[in-house]
Amino acid sequence: MLFAAAATVAAANGGGASAGSGALAPTEPRTPGLRSPDAGFARDMAVHHQQAVEMSFIVRDRTQDEAVRTLAYDIANTQANQRGMLLGWLDLWGLPKVVADEPPMAWMRAASGGGDGPAGHDGHGGHGGRAADPASGALMPGMATKEELERLGTASGRDAEVLFLQLMTDHHKGGVAMAEGCAQQCGTPVEKALAQGMVDAQRSELTLMADMLKQRGAAPRG
Repeated sequence: MLFAAAATVAAANGGGASAGSGALAPTEPRTPGLRSPDAGFARDMAVHHQQAVEMSFIVRDRTQDEAVRTLAYDIANTQANQRGMLLGWLDLWGLPKVVADEPPMAWMRAASGGGDGPAGHDGHGGHGGRAADPASGALMPGMATKEELERLGTASGRDAEVLFLQLMTDHHKGGVAMAEGCAQQCGTPVEKALAQGMVDAQRSELTLMADMLKQRGAAPRG
């Protein structure tokens, strides 16, 4: 679909300027830059989604509860597909999937006034959500630590269900903050639309997970 859209735009622009005097040549859609919010979000959210998929597969094998297994399947399927789209856009833009000297979430810092330029350029800014701790493996808001993933992998039954729902609640809250940042700052319409779709879907799942935790006599971690 992306390639078809690009071909359509290219065809529309192929005629160049009109023969009339003073006519301006149409401009082609600008490819996002290496450190643009569009590229930064694609790279970071691909990593963020990968952990959600991992946690979903873990809990699938740690409980027989159909409600939790269905939720885990839905999250894994949705976020794996979205991750593929994000990585596909980076390929389409000719941009790397990893930038060695780029701290996670650098693209969002302009949102808090940390950069001199407007959001969508190379400014840097902050992000909301639970503080990230690179040493623990939690690179971005809401991501589980290595220790938490290990605990999930050894839990079973209700304990696994509650821990998964709590970890995924944190994960979704962080993901919503990131997606809201792209919806506000990204310049690529299709990516902005995907980000807003993530916000809407994950907010709905947050409500569902709060109810599921309550049914198990538990609550989100805070």
